[in-house]
Parts: sequence; C-alpha cells; structure tokens
Amino acid sequence: MSKETLMNFAIVADWLVTFAGSERVLKEIYSLYPGDVFCLISNDETLRKLGVDPSKVTQSFISRLPFAQKLYRNYLAFFPLAIEQFDLSKYDVIISSSHAVAKGVITRHYQLHISYCHTPIRYAWDLYHQYLREANLEKGLKAYIAKNILHHIRIWDYTTANRVDYFVANSNYTAARIKKIYGRDAIVIYPPVDVDKFTLREEKDNFFLTASRMVPYKMIPLIAEAFSSMPDKKLVIIGDGPDFEKVKKIAKGFKNIEVLGYQPFEILRDYMQRAKAFIFAAEEDFGIIPVEAQACGTPVIAYGKGGAKETVIDGKTGIFFYDQKVDALVEAVNLFEKNQDKFDPKEIRKNAERFSPENFRKSFKDFVDLKIKEKFG
Repeated sequence: MSKETLMNFAIVADWLVTFAGSERVLKEIYSLYPGDVFCLISNDETLRKLGVDPSKVTQSFISRLPFAQKLYRNYLAFFPLAIEQFDLSKYDVIISSSHAVAKGVITRHYQLHISYCHTPIRYAWDLYHQYLREANLEKGLKAYIAKNILHHIRIWDYTTANRVDYFVANSNYTAARIKKIYGRDAIVIYPPVDVDKFTLREEKDNFFLTASRMVPYKMIPLIAEAFSSMPDKKLVIIGDGPDFEKVKKIAKGFKNIEVLGYQPFEILRDYMQRAKAFIFAAEEDFGIIPVEAQACGTPVIAYGKGGAKETVIDGKTGIFFYDQKVDALVEAVNLFEKNQDKFDPKEIRKNAERFSPENFRKSFKDFVDLKIKEKFG
C-alpha cells in the first residue's frame, strides 16, 4: 500500500452551488484523492455531479443564514471567518480549490496544504474598481461599507497566503498574479477540459459564434457592436445573464446578429462544431470555452491577453486582437476571413487535446504524490 493511500485527505472549496470550471477541477481532484469535503455552502445537485456523498461534506455557518443558497455572495464579509472555523487538525493533506477564500483555511506545521488557485479574489484585487462601478458603489454609505469590507478582505487574503505550502495555478497568467499579490511562486497545471464531449467537425458553416454568461467582463456587447458594423457577416450569440437585454438592444434591427439566449449543451455544441470561428473577447485567468471550441476544430478569434494566450496558437488555431474595442475586433475578423483556409480543423483539435482530463490527472497526481513523499518520507 502506497504512502498516499494511508494519508487522511481534506478537500476544501469556496462554494459548491453550481457546476462550472472550478467544480470540474474539484471533481478530478476528488477522483484522485477522495476525502472529507469542506465548503462555505453546497447543494445536493452539485454534489451529485461531483460524485461526492453529502454525508462527507461539512458546510460553514453561511449555509444556515437567510436565503444563503441564492444570496450567499451577500455574506462576503463573513467568508474569512467562516472558512477559518473548519477544524482540519486530523488530516495529513489538505487540498484547496480556491478562487475566493478556500486557501485561507487554518493548517498546522505537520500538515501539507496544496492550493489549486483559479485566481486570487478578483473583485478584491484586479476587478476592484470595475466591481464598484458596475454595482453603483462608488459613492455613498453603501459604497463606504463595501470598500471597507474589500479592504479587509485584501489584508486577510494576503496574510493567509502563507497557510499554503504549495500553490498550483491554472495558467501562467494566474501564476504571475499569485506572484504579484502573494509574493509566492506557483507551478502551472492547466485545468481539465472534457474535450471528448466536443467532437471534431471539419465542414464549417458561414457564421461566427460567441457563447458565454453575459456578465460585463465577458464583453459580449462589444462583440455585438462589432458585427453590427459588418452586416455581411453573421453572428450567433448564445447565453444569458445581466448583459442580455443590453446585447438584445444592440442586435435589434440587424438581421445578421441572432441572439439565442441560454441553450442546452447539445445545441451549444452543434453551433460550436459548425461555426467558422468562435469569438472570445474576455480577459480570463484560463478560459475553458475557447478550448472547447478548438476541440470541435473551430478556430478562435480571441482577445490577446490572459489565459487565451496559452490555449490559442496565433495563426495556427486562431487569431488575436489586442484592444477590447470594436475596431480591433473588426480588423481581426477581416484578417481571419482572408486567411481562414490556412486553419486546419485537425490541428486545431490536436491543440485542444493538450488540456484533457487525463493530462490534468497525471500532472496533478505526480505533483501531489511528490510533495507527500517529500513531506512525510
């Protein structure tokens, strides 16, 4: 029996109420190191998708606060206190999957704490001013309270970085932010993308596609505006969210822009397979959906900053634009159309396969097992 088999593992997450990118990472981690799970709040549907028995999950007091299942983010001020209430003293190895506060659990000198960091808390650091602006919290009493909370979150977030023995980042972009904010080095292990669900289709139809949750930093209105100035080019938009009505308003009157709203996976995949190119205008820490598009053999026209720089190969699997403005995107689309015959769907698919769950599991297990051996002999 191997040393790691004899270890007691605790898995710590921020919240488990949806099933998105960070939860997909957690599912793979849990498959490698099943143990007790700790989180601020969870629901049974997400736990089922993760393959986690609810009896093995410990939730924080946040889960007992009014309307917590839907409004848990309103309790941000209590997150640091809540995550520190978990008693993990009986565990040998703690693995946190953190994009908010999970990495701040209290650990002891005899324990090994490895944190898979999706991002330092973005609304407290990089997106601080944007968050306040979009939430209309720049002036007034509520603004003062919000700014004070985020100020203390930043202090707590920085000081708790030393509770982690080793950081694993989801991209070189995130690793650089970890170094800047925490002063800590991180190794990069790209997150798993279920590329086998997105099969190759070599024949493409004559339309462009973008798909996303419509939150401001995803820049979906910018994409719609760009295509409103290119009436000869068709754009299909899939997704919903706070910016949905704004996008519909921009698209109104333009027959070349089709806004479908939320669509089930099978329809999204069909459009992704048939699109001549996928448009991605966000600055993401990693960005799973450009990889999913490439798994379909579909090239990506992407904003050339953030994780996309590591998942899209300029001139081979896609084209970059370097300014989040309409003119820059229009120029990139036109450049793509002049060169679209140079993009080989099979090569694009091959690039996406670098990010398979199998590659993630091997890289992550090799790293964790090595650190267990170094720590415990």
